[in-house]
Amino acid sequence: MIGGSGVAGMIGGSGVAGTAGLAGTVGPSGAAGEAADAATTIDAAFDADPHAGWTLSWSDEFNGAAGTPPNPQYWSYDVGGGGWGLSQLQVYTNKAANAVMDGNGNLAITAVKDAQGNFTSARLKTQGKLEQAYGRFETRAKITTGNGMWPAFWMLGNNFGPTPWPQCGEIDIMEVRGPQPLTNLGSLHGPGYSGSHPLTGHYSLPDGGAVLSDDFHVYAVEWETGVVRFYVDTNLYETRTPADVPAGAKWVYDHPFFILLNVAVGGTFPGPPDGTTFPQTMLVDYVRVYKR
Repeated sequence: MIGGSGVAGMIGGSGVAGTAGLAGTVGPSGAAGEAADAATTIDAAFDADPHAGWTLSWSDEFNGAAGTPPNPQYWSYDVGGGGWGLSQLQVYTNKAANAVMDGNGNLAITAVKDAQGNFTSARLKTQGKLEQAYGRFETRAKITTGNGMWPAFWMLGNNFGPTPWPQCGEIDIMEVRGPQPLTNLGSLHGPGYSGSHPLTGHYSLPDGGAVLSDDFHVYAVEWETGVVRFYVDTNLYETRTPADVPAGAKWVYDHPFFILLNVAVGGTFPGPPDGTTFPQTMLVDYVRVYKR
């Protein structure tokens, strides 16, 4: 989504997640496969203690008083508009109206529509503040869904800038296309497998029941040498290794990455926000990083 959530899909968004395939079996280009269902995905796994073997190395619990901005020791902002590479509608700001602690232990990232029909939101990053190679990276969040909404929790290689995207690498941990409120996308974007053709899989809640925005869920990856595993709650739904990378392409997940959180509006990935009522808020209970 770099842009919105990374050039990867976004060059502005959160990485266009390509066509989801069966979790754990999607081809290098995200070729279509059978949908992975919460109850039936073949790679689903339950672990009574998902943190067994991991040691907490960093966290932000967002326990500040209501109206407090995100801790500047941990977070900075990407600001500006211009579409972020995928015709997104929002302008990212560093204002409290778009990112502030709610006093109930959450960071609230809010997309706002003004009287003139303009959108603002926030995109936070730990670039230069928290950068780690390998580990378990997770957030517990109550996302926003609906036409045009695009919440994301993702990472970029800390060499981004001097090294262009996608050579720097991108890991999309939580990326939800608002009009598809049952489904989370997990993707890797690298040289030769990026934009609309990443390595990607998805996890979906059962049809006819709750949607992801109805409650808090844990979105995580476990990233180790030569492997990235994707989770929603305790469900392992996708595993990626260098064997998934297209012939001649490079696995670029061998150096520190930093974290991003954002809520984008509109663009080619989620479509226009037709019929969606604003403001729209994503609540982030915590972000935690572990190491072996």
